Amino acid sequence: MNKREFIQKFGLVGLATYSLPGDIIYDKNKFNLPLFKTEDDLWKTVRGHYSLKPDYINLENGYYNIIPNPTLYKYIEHVKTINFEGSYYMRNSLEDDNLKLRKRISNWLSCDKKNIIITRNTTESLDLIIGGYPWEKGDEAIYAEQDYGSMKLMFEQVSKRYNIKTKVISIPNHPSSDEEIIRLYESQITKKTKLLMVCHMINITGQVLPIKKICEMAHSYGVEVMVDGAHCIGHFDFSIGDLNCDYYGSSLHKWLSAPLGAGLLFIKEKHIAKIWPLLAGHSTGFNGIKRLNHLGTNPVHVHLAINNALDYIEWVGIKRKEKRLKELQNHWIQNLKNVSNVEINTPLAFTKSFGIGNVGIKNIPPKIMAEQLLKRFKIFTVAIDYANVKGCRITPNIYSSIDEIEIFIDAVKKLAS
Repeated sequence: MNKREFIQKFGLVGLATYSLPGDIIYDKNKFNLPLFKTEDDLWKTVRGHYSLKPDYINLENGYYNIIPNPTLYKYIEHVKTINFEGSYYMRNSLEDDNLKLRKRISNWLSCDKKNIIITRNTTESLDLIIGGYPWEKGDEAIYAEQDYGSMKLMFEQVSKRYNIKTKVISIPNHPSSDEEIIRLYESQITKKTKLLMVCHMINITGQVLPIKKICEMAHSYGVEVMVDGAHCIGHFDFSIGDLNCDYYGSSLHKWLSAPLGAGLLFIKEKHIAKIWPLLAGHSTGFNGIKRLNHLGTNPVHVHLAINNALDYIEWVGIKRKEKRLKELQNHWIQNLKNVSNVEINTPLAFTKSFGIGNVGIKNIPPKIMAEQLLKRFKIFTVAIDYANVKGCRITPNIYSSIDEIEIFIDAVKKLAS
């Protein structure tokens, strides 16, 4: 299909100024991606798969990772297919496709499909657990002030509704060891503690926490662990099964680069029956996870495109992506960590962070720093000014180039001086 046929077929006037990358062989069933000779060739090819807005350098991919065009074109195909088949698809194919997708994701994450449901995002996933947990008066929950605001607000809601107590710790930006973090959580556990919420990767700094160790500690006290993995699936290589957590939520429209509105929830099988659903599913049994997953008239074309996002990341390679994101992060951190007035708010060790980082400048409020980066240097970031963190979150993507990182480094040095 040539460019004119593509535009006519989909009626997308906005694409009229965009040329399809020459290395994408597109048909209605699949996309084929080229082989590459060197790592540099790969990343140049990857960059060509994205339609990038020329107004600024985008270093704020943490909120939402835009979709590479091979995935985008398949997504558009799914929209047209669902619209073409209408109710016939919803009544005849929806359940089967959902099951196949859950099976594929569970295989990719080394867990069982009977423990996985597809949601809209991490907030929906984890709020389902917080709100659906069988709380009793006097129960206690623990989380960190660095956790995501929506889940903290949900804990405040249930604390008022069920008269439970919440305890809040603070994670240091540069902990001395895993044990220091574990002790922080452990110090708040009592006989009344039921649930501990912990970030796999803290969204404002990129710090990766020792989830498996925290789970082992909490389980020794009979406490369940709910993990916020919003920024982890598609970001670096790991297995949910290896973490031994009780609940795990993630947003697939972040680092997996699925379309907006794609999330995931994992629940250990033994806990499924006790969680009350946010929206009651059609399953009448209390032991199956389908009772927590009301499919209804969801945007199923988004769900179908998760498969294509997996295709793309499998072509790139999750370990290769992990390495690239760490290289981009390491490049700017190493060039800024010893600059006067610059403060790095992210641990430097490889296993403690990956693509997300945070940098601040002394005596410049984060909001002003972000505004100056955009106004003076055409670099888009997000300001973070709470929970011990004062700086801008820096989240390049695999389409980002070293040249763009160099521009960012130079900009921060000028602001710091």
